[in-house]
Amino acid sequence: MYYRNVSDLNKILLKRLSILPRDFDLIVGVPRSGMLPANLLALYLNRPYTDLQSFLNGHIYKAGERGQFFDIKSFRKVLVVDDSVSSGSAMDKVKASLEAIKDEFDFSYCAIYMVPGKEKTVDYFFESVPLPRYFQWNIMNHTSLEKACFDIDGVLCADPNEDQNDDGPRYTDFVLNAPPLFIPGAKIGTIVTSRLEKYRAETEAWLKKYNIRYNKLVMLDLPNKEARQKANNHASHKANEYKADPYILMVESDLNQAIEINRITKKPVLCTENFEMIYDSESLYYNIKSGKYFPFLKRIGLKLRNKIRSGK
Repeated sequence: MYYRNVSDLNKILLKRLSILPRDFDLIVGVPRSGMLPANLLALYLNRPYTDLQSFLNGHIYKAGERGQFFDIKSFRKVLVVDDSVSSGSAMDKVKASLEAIKDEFDFSYCAIYMVPGKEKTVDYFFESVPLPRYFQWNIMNHTSLEKACFDIDGVLCADPNEDQNDDGPRYTDFVLNAPPLFIPGAKIGTIVTSRLEKYRAETEAWLKKYNIRYNKLVMLDLPNKEARQKANNHASHKANEYKADPYILMVESDLNQAIEINRITKKPVLCTENFEMIYDSESLYYNIKSGKYFPFLKRIGLKLRNKIRSGK
């Protein structure tokens, strides 16, 4: 599995920006995934930009303005941008939509991420990334989420604060009314959470309220908060479900738990704390990050961060 987040996108654009000529008059993004890289390229190239349908209707976005209509003849050289090419069929549809006006403009086509072997479908691409792959900006709508496990708190909804986490009426109210975070547009395979089994009805009501589709809900079968704290098995509980077939992805909010789940299952874990994909929890980077083997380094890092934030 290959994964790219927004930070990766920005880095590859800056690293290879020189592949693009500087004589484009307009950047056109392909909705909706192509709009993010198109906007960034327009900023870096200092050019106006718009989306594909708006371009066909003569409408662009300009700095400091909501947008304006333009004389279709005022722009000649146009760069059409999408985030990726896989089979090439989507880019073919884009080209077909511009066929009627191709003689009026000098169109060039660009994809940021390219499947090897499809390079000739565009004029410019930034990085070759094989399948299967996920992007931060479209992972919540990926059709393969039915082969994924999702945590709830910190992923689908906000975490409870200390006052709400009383294992009583305040927590029940939280479960019923938790603010939503990342709501998938595709069906989830299994939701696996450290919430206690006794809150199943309230949890199911909340999931139904936000139209979250899933095949199975796995909760922690312990009597109360004290028993859950004593067991302290959040990561292993989730890993036991995730390590089974046919799951290929786990989405977890807590970085330390994500690292531990990956260590147990040897499967990738997407952490919504930083939207990084954890592939190898035994690497030096994640050992330092988690503080598992080098806790003193983590403490030093936290002290430095706090000093920077406080300005001291």
